[in-house]
Amino acid sequence: EKLQSVEKELDDMVVRLPNLPSEKVPKGKTPEDNEVVRTGGNKPELYSGAVPHWELARKFDLIDFELGNKITGSGFPVYKGKGARIQRALIQYFLEYNTVAGYTEYAPPYMVNEASAYGTGQLPDKEGQMYHVTGDNFYLIPTAEVPVTNLYRDVLLKEPDLPIKMTAYTPCFRREAGSYGKDVRGLNRLHQFDKVEIVQIVNPANSYQVLEEMVEHIEKLIQSLELPYRILRLCGGDMGFTSSLTYDFEVYSAAQDKWLEVSSVSNFESFQANRMKIRYKDENGKTQLVHTL
Repeated sequence: EKLQSVEKELDDMVVRLPNLPSEKVPKGKTPEDNEVVRTGGNKPELYSGAVPHWELARKFDLIDFELGNKITGSGFPVYKGKGARIQRALIQYFLEYNTVAGYTEYAPPYMVNEASAYGTGQLPDKEGQMYHVTGDNFYLIPTAEVPVTNLYRDVLLKEPDLPIKMTAYTPCFRREAGSYGKDVRGLNRLHQFDKVEIVQIVNPANSYQVLEEMVEHIEKLIQSLELPYRILRLCGGDMGFTSSLTYDFEVYSAAQDKWLEVSSVSNFESFQANRMKIRYKDENGKTQLVHTL
């Protein structure tokens, strides 16, 4: 009994250990230590008389923040008329862009069980940031990465099955505890937002080549929207719990005079695969863990 107690305590400690960073990860602890890989587009100039996006949304009846606050709470905007149509058009554009590039589209559940949230690394690391349906012990997803990657949990693949390329649109739900003030005005740091995700399950030998291909895929998408952007290689202190190497994409907001994150691409190596037991048999018949991105 004492041995079981010690083993459980040890297991609880192990699952809280983050992934090992790649050798390519810049040293540092804060966002200021992130490395700018490249930039593109031209920063727009803010014209005289410009107003914040939340005022434009009200003026043209595109988004109603007060109505969202009434029916749910702050951070849950209601998109109306052309605002809802623009949102839908962007989602469709992103999905079409991904499927043309060889990604298979999925429409997964928006809630997952505890095993799924553990598998992709949200639990126990992000437990306080997730909406928890206690009656059924389900979690509202913070990203489509969670249900989509878990489609292959406990699956033994064959090497020719790789790579597996998946895309999905879902609403995403994040508590964003501790967010306040001007950083949460308008569409900044919402509790519910829409996102189109891409996921790949690949041979470990190719995972960093695939990471660069995914970075290029997102970069071309942003270029097609003619947005000023920059790509950051995150330092160790700014990377997520599950990542070995992460690139963030930021676009410049003239009105806020700051760079805003719009996408992130990470190589998790075998961290998630080990938790989810996603494996494949190599050409020698040996069972190996895949890499997930």
